[in-house]
Amino acid sequence: MKSALFAGVAALALTAGAASAGGHLAFPVGEGPFSWDGYNAYKDSAPDLSGQSVTVSGPWLTPEDGFFDNMLAYFEEATGADVTYVGSDSFEQQIVIDAEAGAAPNIAVFPQPGLAADLASRGLLSPLPAGMSDWVANNYGAGSSWVDLGTFADANGADQLFGFFYNVNVKSLVWYNPENFEDAGYDIPETMEDLRALTDQIVADGETPWCIGLGSGAATGWPATDWVEDIMLRTQPADVYDAWTSNELPFNDERVVAAIDEFGWFARDDAKVSGGAGAVASTDFRDSPKGLFSSPPQCYMHRQASFVPAFFPEDVEFGVDADFFYFPSYESKDLGNPVLGGGTLMAITNPSDATSELMTFLQQPIAHEIMMAQTGFLTPHKGVNLQAYLNDTLRKQGQILIDATTFRFDGSDLMPGAVGAGSFWTGMVDYTGGKDAQAVADEIQSSWDALK
Repeated sequence: MKSALFAGVAALALTAGAASAGGHLAFPVGEGPFSWDGYNAYKDSAPDLSGQSVTVSGPWLTPEDGFFDNMLAYFEEATGADVTYVGSDSFEQQIVIDAEAGAAPNIAVFPQPGLAADLASRGLLSPLPAGMSDWVANNYGAGSSWVDLGTFADANGADQLFGFFYNVNVKSLVWYNPENFEDAGYDIPETMEDLRALTDQIVADGETPWCIGLGSGAATGWPATDWVEDIMLRTQPADVYDAWTSNELPFNDERVVAAIDEFGWFARDDAKVSGGAGAVASTDFRDSPKGLFSSPPQCYMHRQASFVPAFFPEDVEFGVDADFFYFPSYESKDLGNPVLGGGTLMAITNPSDATSELMTFLQQPIAHEIMMAQTGFLTPHKGVNLQAYLNDTLRKQGQILIDATTFRFDGSDLMPGAVGAGSFWTGMVDYTGGKDAQAVADEIQSSWDALK
């Protein structure tokens, strides 16, 4: 649920028009901040695929489908192939039906890895072209993370790379008002130790450091799960996070309980959160960032994903009234720069030579830069020109992805629905209301045990 909301709002908040491909290139070759040398070199060596076609299906609808078509036009220009993309608001149901019937498109765009992993285990996906695993590991920020996230067991139980991630979301962000920081003399924290010290300093100055809201109708509580997930990645190695999201590590393990309590350090102190701790669960997450822009400010910081600007006041100007920084890692933990988020992945559902070549083309910086220039598309590709991003906000998020040492998907989305979209949500509401972290974790683990 969170990922669907995240992707949908991001598309609304960060889109820009571009001419439909329609046989024409949206950005003339040689113009603009694109990697034309690499594209021309690819074009010179690309196979002639004239007369061959590739079909792609996914969840992207208007206007995102037009932006994607604009990117595909460069592959068509280079190879002579004809590529058709069809978007569907029921993609996840339709791709299963088509794959089982032997009528799948050549490539499917999965918004979550879970469904792709299931189809791979049933022999309904084909491995990516040879060498892509090494290429991803060497050319994506946190490269090994993207290899791991796209590797699934095949029908024989053997692990193979099936998924190529294309378009990524970032959640590990803290939003703030630069003018408020400047007026108060606050610096951007570079470590979690700095962030905690800044939180204490703001309180000592008689101000409120944080706005936090968990309200979201029937989904109330989900913003707190993001906090806990980000904290788990900053206090434990990535393999511990993975064990937790699969329940190999029980939810009531002391390391998870400690992460919940660390969230409480920020959220359960009346002096640290706008409205006091008692208002956290009842404040709608869409309203919670507005305190950054009140006069005087109701808070100085708000941790939320990249979609949150959709809920800022209309007159907010980025770089002036609003900006963000990376939710920092602990210097003392030496766990690198982990990033929490989500992303879509490309997988081959009906192999052909032209299909494999299109997947190879997606390694080219231009295949990412054309998308970067049109919409809220983010990539961990280290070879892209960051100047191709549509705006400074996206550019900074893209840099965070490139600098990441570890990337992990939203943990609650990886858990069974009854837990990740059930007891975890409600447990966080209970916790912010004063319930003991160990008791909350015990109850969440019990809900997971009940599914076995």
